[in-house]
Amino acid sequence: MARTASALRGHILEAALGLFVIHGYRGTSLHDIASEAGCSKASLLYHFASKDAILTELLTPAGLALNQLDQDLAGLSGDQAVEAAVTGYVDLALRYRREVKLLFSDLPEMLNNSALSGIPGLTERLLAALAGHSEEPEAVVGAWMVIGAVFVTSASDVPVPQEVLRTQMIRSALRALDHHPG
Repeated sequence: MARTASALRGHILEAALGLFVIHGYRGTSLHDIASEAGCSKASLLYHFASKDAILTELLTPAGLALNQLDQDLAGLSGDQAVEAAVTGYVDLALRYRREVKLLFSDLPEMLNNSALSGIPGLTERLLAALAGHSEEPEAVVGAWMVIGAVFVTSASDVPVPQEVLRTQMIRSALRALDHHPG
């Protein structure tokens, strides 16, 4: 049975993400992606103009979700900002675990992708929310620690069920911020 165009597109994206995570963006060719997706390179190029176009499509949902988190955090402060930022950031990192692994493996190149163009500003606002909008060194350092730890943990193959991982990441992040949920 022939695959529909949208099904093939989905197979190509899934194959690309899997290969990018294993071999890195630079270590994966269009031929590799086409082979893994079970299509010709010409068919792949019919759906995507380039490897960068595939990467952009893969990263766009994560970028949009980060923008949504940024909007959700706007106007929050103090404890409310900290709890919402930790929970939202952990959920985002876990939802896009493979994309985070990809970002982690090729970070400088990934941040240049148009799908993630707003990352520096979004990161600054997330850091501010994680710090409860405090400029105290303890709050600022804790926020940076949480940014890094959540990123690395979500990119790792931690051998616990997803819901346990989520719960422990949130608890640990709040502890790192010396925050006690109300």
